Amino acid sequence: MKIKFYNPTSAGRRFTSKHNFKDLSDTKPEKKLMRGKKRISGRDNSGRITVRFRGGSHKRRLRFIDFKRNKINVPGKVMSIEYDPNRSARISLIHYIDGEKRYIITPKMIKLGQSLESGESVKIIPGNSLPIYKIPLGSLLHNIELSPKKGAQLVRSAGTSAQLLSKEGKYANIKMPSGEYRKINVKCYATLGQVSNPTHNLMHYGKAGRRRWLGWRPHNRGVSMNPVDHPLGGGEGKTSGGRHPVSPWGKPTKGYKTRNNKRTDNMIVRRKTK
Repeated sequence: MKIKFYNPTSAGRRFTSKHNFKDLSDTKPEKKLMRGKKRISGRDNSGRITVRFRGGSHKRRLRFIDFKRNKINVPGKVMSIEYDPNRSARISLIHYIDGEKRYIITPKMIKLGQSLESGESVKIIPGNSLPIYKIPLGSLLHNIELSPKKGAQLVRSAGTSAQLLSKEGKYANIKMPSGEYRKINVKCYATLGQVSNPTHNLMHYGKAGRRRWLGWRPHNRGVSMNPVDHPLGGGEGKTSGGRHPVSPWGKPTKGYKTRNNKRTDNMIVRRKTK
């Protein structure tokens, strides 16, 4: 996906860059695979704000994505490649030979009319989904399950991929995009190849209003607040806080480990690199 840059005709255009969507299909989304999305603005089910500085955003509709890829040995054809406002990757509409239609995360280098399939004996080509014990070592993967038949939970954002390093008994060692080495059950399904839209991280929003369209409100610093609002607030003149960076509730925010899941600690072979 190529990036389009703008001439500096105004302050908002000066550093703006966007994708040109010429590679996408000129079709409307499949209505039966969409539903409305309620705007919750960072609030939980009790109405309290749990994620700060969220709100507004343009109206959007959710697309139902097939993360399980459980149409075993049923070939499907890529009929369209579309933009999804709810994720960084592109999505593809698959028409299966039994008449069913499903959306999947688009792998890189997938073309219209290409045939994709899931199962243990399918071809080793990007876009096909197989159990990990059937995938050759060194392959790039995405849409990886954490538990068999649960659906893909790992490596789903634009341009990402994991690498299959080894298989030992009932577990495989996989290198994650973060640099973490993790053990995953070899019966879990994964999709071959890299996720589409690898240039997503090269885009520049250019102006604050474009962030508001995406649902992000202004993020003010702790040192600019009053002492009653933040531990770094207050002081005479512009002060730098006088202590290490913390959250509004006093917890360290840089280098402080917050993971607390002893049930799966033994699945992490090596922590992610900086």
